[in-house]
Amino acid sequence: MNNVVVVGSQWGDEGKGKIVDWLSEQADVIVRFQGGHNAGHTLTINGKVYKLNLLPSGIVRKGTLSIIGNGVVIDPWALIDEMKRISEQGIEISPTNLMIAENAPLILPIHSRLDIIREELKGKNKIGTTGRGIGPAYEDKVARRAIRVCDLFDEKIIIQRVDNLLTHYNPLFKGMGQEAINRDELINQIKDIASKITPFVGVAWKRLDEAHKKGEKILFEGAQGVLLDIDHGTYPFVTSSNTHAGQASAGAGVGADKLGFILGITKAYTTRVGSGPFPTELFDEVGEGLAKRGHEFGTVTERPRRCGWFDAVLVRQVNKTMGVSGMALMKLDVLDGIEELKICVGYDIDGKEYDHYPASTELQAKAKPIYETMSGWSESTYGCRDKSKLPKNAIAYINRIEELVETPVAVLSTSPERDDTILIQDPFK
Repeated sequence: MNNVVVVGSQWGDEGKGKIVDWLSEQADVIVRFQGGHNAGHTLTINGKVYKLNLLPSGIVRKGTLSIIGNGVVIDPWALIDEMKRISEQGIEISPTNLMIAENAPLILPIHSRLDIIREELKGKNKIGTTGRGIGPAYEDKVARRAIRVCDLFDEKIIIQRVDNLLTHYNPLFKGMGQEAINRDELINQIKDIASKITPFVGVAWKRLDEAHKKGEKILFEGAQGVLLDIDHGTYPFVTSSNTHAGQASAGAGVGADKLGFILGITKAYTTRVGSGPFPTELFDEVGEGLAKRGHEFGTVTERPRRCGWFDAVLVRQVNKTMGVSGMALMKLDVLDGIEELKICVGYDIDGKEYDHYPASTELQAKAKPIYETMSGWSESTYGCRDKSKLPKNAIAYINRIEELVETPVAVLSTSPERDDTILIQDPFK
């Protein structure tokens, strides 16, 4: 099987964009299979920075087909804006290199409005949503009232779908003391954007089946990280979709037997954006140093990321639930110059030692990390492209992570640049 699924093994922001772009040199088709424009993938190519939200990372590579799968919730206005911005950076986007799945649900202005109102009402108990309507759009999908991409071809269907939506939303907004939705305005907004989206619409599952039959290499691109998965993440501080590798099958429309190599993108330390538990979070100069050297600010929100030591317990748990074949260990260079490194190997919860992260929110809040300490290195690893040239202590750190998470490192990244990547095992072979 010569397909690869790229997923984040932590709370997102692991560096998936770079690895997808790097792997896309071998890929024929690249498909996004979940999430929405709350995802932020930053690519740095020859010093030029591309920031993507909905577009698959392969869009920057000529000769590659990018597909936005049915598991993605699509804000059509945000997508058109993103396409325009990326086109202005010299990237050509047309129906020949971009396909949108006909059965993908849409994010509408009412979704982002509801998202923001809900967060405001929660006060100090905010989840930390981006306010972009992702959650409400997924709710409509599950409730079978979503407007989907295929509906954009028929104005009568658009009107019917909007009327159905408003039987739900207007009473809801009224109950929260908010103004009702302007029906005609919403219908006109959707009709206006439809003609810009429909040229890119296609039968994604069929195109992927054809690619498989031809022996083409497919790269499945996940968003966020598995610790934000609606089932396997730190619930309720999670996203509204399954970020799990298995979602690549349902969210793209391919058989699970066609997924191939599961590559878990894993940062050499840990970060998190927004609210929620974070056992190894640092509040000292070391944490500040990681944030500064790692440029830890959210691609979408620009919020500073919380930083902490590598949590081997969480990554091992994630890798086992997904069946990760190998890891891409990212941002090793950010640890340069730290005299002493720590790795979380367990938790102390009310005096009891845990070798896993429990599902209970109450227990998660009490989890205190049990650390193993290792010597750091003073030499620079930035831009290194040969594992044998890494400092001895850096190699020892990598080896120890592999042992603790019970997963081999297949790829090492030592800078944001595409070529500053060390290949240990080719996921496509």
